[in-house]
Amino acid sequence: MFNAGVPSPPASDYRVSPSLAARLLGLGLALVGVVVLLASVVAAVAALSIWVVVGVAVVGVAAIAAAGWWATRRAVVVHLDETGYRVRFVRGVGAPAARWPDVRDAGPQFVAGSACVVLRLRDGRTTTIPVEALAGDREAFARDVRDRLMRRG
Repeated sequence: MFNAGVPSPPASDYRVSPSLAARLLGLGLALVGVVVLLASVVAAVAALSIWVVVGVAVVGVAAIAAAGWWATRRAVVVHLDETGYRVRFVRGVGAPAARWPDVRDAGPQFVAGSACVVLRLRDGRTTTIPVEALAGDREAFARDVRDRLMRRG
């Protein structure tokens, strides 16, 4: 139940941090390099034109550019709304989604040397959100979670 007379806050989306996006795109570029190397070997063995290798490289770089645009402009790591939360693209998050009434409490914690917000659920599960994976103000994110927990009734 929500507090009577107080409007629900709008949904909040927290996107991928630029540093995490850069690391992922670097990994993608390394993968494109391996694929171009393999395409070069296949082209040499099969006596194919160099344009096959150039085509593979261009497609790979275009895919990385598109992925970079999507990761920095559209990819949402954490979505908070009046009913609950959803976490995506984070390995080892635990419970990726839950309703606010199912959350027992939340607090800061360091996990593997990274600052995290840990949501403890009533059924014993947890959701661990590394704040370095989020773009924007980490304190504002923690405040947003705390405020939504206080409103749950």
